[in-house]
Amino acid sequence: MIYEVFSYGMISTSNLILLENSFPEKDHYAEVKTRFKMTGGEAANSSIVLSKLGIKVKLDGNWLGDNEEDLYTIRLLNGFKIDTTRINIKKDYRGPNELVIADNSTRTIFGTYGNLFSAGRKWNIVNEEDIENAKIVCLDPFFKDESKIVSEICIKNRIPYVTVDCRYEDEISQNAEVIIISGEFRGHQYQNISKEELFKLYAKKCKGLVIFTSGKEDILYARNNGDIDRMKPFEVEVIDTAGAGDSFRSGIIYGLLNGWSDKKAIRFAAALSSLVCNSFPGVLNSPGLEKVEEFVNSCSLS
Repeated sequence: MIYEVFSYGMISTSNLILLENSFPEKDHYAEVKTRFKMTGGEAANSSIVLSKLGIKVKLDGNWLGDNEEDLYTIRLLNGFKIDTTRINIKKDYRGPNELVIADNSTRTIFGTYGNLFSAGRKWNIVNEEDIENAKIVCLDPFFKDESKIVSEICIKNRIPYVTVDCRYEDEISQNAEVIIISGEFRGHQYQNISKEELFKLYAKKCKGLVIFTSGKEDILYARNNGDIDRMKPFEVEVIDTAGAGDSFRSGIIYGLLNGWSDKKAIRFAAALSSLVCNSFPGVLNSPGLEKVEEFVNSCSLS
């Protein structure tokens, strides 16, 4: 299979529950509106959204097992015409799984990702040829030395990569074509520094485009330690926020593939993420290119 994007990172099974109203307080009750079986993991979700945009993707990352849940995840990914031939299916093994509970503005994740990082490596060592054959790499930074190896191979072969949520001291951040930092990551990694001051540290250390996302707050972005630009996110009725960040990254990658300006790519990514939040389950129902363009154009005219 010929592909444009090589995606390396987290792949998991996922069960998504959408609540009728807001997430309950401790010891309170909440009504379930609907539930759905889907994929989880940043790399897997980004790959699906890219595929819906017409981009051919090859996916690699952590191991999955030969149990029904993990095999269902593989079938889902294959249904989106994602190349999963590199994913390692282990006998008598169970890959990470998550339960996502979402209301109309938040999502809370319960998972077994901790098991993935205990007692040795449980993810593939990348095949260098997969990177060499891609135009862009979608890289999760979570797999320690193996993620770093991916970034080093990208640098050697001059293949740009887009990554998320790693510290500004990290070489993966510093050498990325685009680094996207979420409000959630900043909240638990950099509690005692303002968003603007932290952004300046990233912009100083990182040679590529730096983007800070913050839900409904302004998107901050800059390149080459330049002045900080801001963009207001699109306003939509939020149904499901699961996968919003993964969708945003997919939009940025799509913009890079098409040689767009930073501003145009970020606007497209913000629109794509908004439309994903406006459906349930968002990632599996992510829009095609025509729908995103119609949405952007309608907002420009309003």
